[in-house]
Amino acid sequence: METDLVTAAVARAEEASFAYSCDPGVGRLLAALAAAVPEGGRVLELGTGAGVGLAWLVSGLLPRTDVTVTSVERDPDRAALAARDGWPPFVDLRTGDALDLLGRLGAFDLIFADATGGKHVGLDRTIAALRPRGILLVDDLAPAPGWDDDLIRKQRAVRDALLAHERLVAVELDHASGLVLATAR
Repeated sequence: METDLVTAAVARAEEASFAYSCDPGVGRLLAALAAAVPEGGRVLELGTGAGVGLAWLVSGLLPRTDVTVTSVERDPDRAALAARDGWPPFVDLRTGDALDLLGRLGAFDLIFADATGGKHVGLDRTIAALRPRGILLVDDLAPAPGWDDDLIRKQRAVRDALLAHERLVAVELDHASGLVLATAR
């Protein structure tokens, strides 16, 4: 189900030698989850990168236009890279620290937490930003070659926190880069 948006985002990432883009298996899941967002819903991505995950989210929504998708990228150069190609009007690209923005952005039906801010630091703020029955997807939880002990420890802490959180019904998925999918009670 790769679309022109995804193809363009992957090309941007490759051109910029950005190696941390959304895995295609995660992307297809994002598209499926986005397609289920309720009418008038809100989607949040933490960590735009080159826009690959965002492209998957938007691909799952199109041709709908009733949903707002906000994507936050801390690095101004990466934010500019992602913004280079046109996005539908319902996409709101933000440059800034997710932790600074989370409390002001409101509540969301779907959140993809793919950045240090809102995942390793401030996970509680990300969970608080979920609407009741909102979905949270966190990826990159399976150790990968080259990870140092500190990153492995941080990812395990995120995984454990999500699986044990009293507000979430969560499941670990042995899919793509290792995922936890959670629904807010």
